[in-house]
Amino acid sequence: MTNILIRDGVLFSGGRLLEATALAVRDGRIAAVGTEEEARAAAGPGAAVVDAAGGLVTPGFADAHVHACFGGVEAARCDLTGAATARDCLDAIRAYADAHPDTPGGWVLGGGWGMALFSGGTPTRELLDAVVPDRPVFVINADHHGAWANSRALALAGVGADTPAPADGRIERDADGTPSGTLHEGAMDLVGRVVPPTTAAECEAGVLAAQEYLLSLGVTAWHEAIVGEYAGYPDIAPAYAALASAGSLHARVTGAVWVPRGLAPDGVDDFVAGLRARRDGPGLRLDTAKIMVDGVAENRTAALHDPYLSPCACGGPERGLAYFGQDLLDALVPALNAAGIAAHFHAIGDRAVTMALDAVRRVAPGHRARVRNHLAHLQVVDPRDVPRFRELGVTVNMQALWACVEEQMTELTLPLLGPERARWQYPFGSLAADGADLAMGSDWPVSTPDPWQAVHVAVNRRSPGDTASPPLEAGEALTLALALEAYTAGSHRLLGFADSGLLEAGRAADLCVADRNPFAGPPEDVHLTRNRLTVLDGRIVHGG
Repeated sequence: MTNILIRDGVLFSGGRLLEATALAVRDGRIAAVGTEEEARAAAGPGAAVVDAAGGLVTPGFADAHVHACFGGVEAARCDLTGAATARDCLDAIRAYADAHPDTPGGWVLGGGWGMALFSGGTPTRELLDAVVPDRPVFVINADHHGAWANSRALALAGVGADTPAPADGRIERDADGTPSGTLHEGAMDLVGRVVPPTTAAECEAGVLAAQEYLLSLGVTAWHEAIVGEYAGYPDIAPAYAALASAGSLHARVTGAVWVPRGLAPDGVDDFVAGLRARRDGPGLRLDTAKIMVDGVAENRTAALHDPYLSPCACGGPERGLAYFGQDLLDALVPALNAAGIAAHFHAIGDRAVTMALDAVRRVAPGHRARVRNHLAHLQVVDPRDVPRFRELGVTVNMQALWACVEEQMTELTLPLLGPERARWQYPFGSLAADGADLAMGSDWPVSTPDPWQAVHVAVNRRSPGDTASPPLEAGEALTLALALEAYTAGSHRLLGFADSGLLEAGRAADLCVADRNPFAGPPEDVHLTRNRLTVLDGRIVHGG
């Protein structure tokens, strides 16, 4: 193993800039943090020398909420993440279909389209029929809470005017009841169940592609936010196990086992026992359960205390979907924590946040202290719930890239929430000021996994590169130091990687070097920062 000397850097660790300018790596560990002379002596003769040239040296980033396997698989399919218009989406779908005539069953699969590109966020089957009329098309949207299907796909799935919507989803329909092409939440499975299954080989290739991509961005650890059958994907744990056995998995990874929406209170004990039995699987530590409490605001499935301002055409004023009753949550979360298993909640709406916190309150304090319960996303938080995160020891798992005014926010979300609830969105500053623990993740492939883009929005409350739009609740911004602390030490701590996340002698050498020092520039330029080198377990795995 090559020893490494990193010189002429600006070092950040533990929420602050260090006085040190150099760092030594020896035998996979950080050997010294100090002056160049001290680091050079600790690195020993023959060490590889990395000149940071004044760039920021940080611990490796840990993504606390990502779908790495899904992102890797979907990048190899019809990838719509770069589409800026509806026409771009349709052109990409046509081009993919033409270039891949022999897919299993003829299916055109992919994802990444943005709801804001289509009127009401609900594209129609006719648009797809016009570009691919003779093959089934099924493409998931960017947030993975909805899908778009053409007529052929709907017919193969037997989804028609008489098909009832599942309890956990909604079918967009024409005036005569015919499905119009957009399926929300659990309704995705109506078509997803007839899609050719994702193979083990695809999952393994997806994880490897994701690993290469994430390491290039300085992400050395991550948390797979769904492990289990979901949206047409198989359980991805075997893919991680196979790669670990082959010596191909290098990053530090944990995972959250999907809690099926059909779980009933009398099935809680069996679910917890099953999760506990598999928690230490090879390649993927499974000590967390993923509880998706609600959906997303833009399609009216986020659970709100008060009704949406713009009623849904499917049923008048409503408050969104809560996929689990409070009684189930009150039984499940204490059982999980008592077994040493943390709860990872998806909570977008204010009612979902309250429900999750109410369930954690039911846990005996001694059991709560043994685990790291966390709430992800937190788009709308009732101010009365802010102090409960600290009181209950619940970590704030931020996807900060979303905390800005952009097209989907203005076109789809704000009209549904109204001005008062709009002010409650992503209250990261308030949560930090109250003393809550902070972690950060990307939710890739929903949004970019580049940590510097999310950090930029956390600091500026504007989209990267946007200097004209008003910031989204500027008072909820974080300092650059707080945001970086959350994405490094905070996320490592949440995921249970006690040996990494800080630049300290004796710790695992997981770190990265940026191409500049963003502390020295204006806040609006943070997004320009790029990762140039990544070290994992003392080995240079990206850059050089």
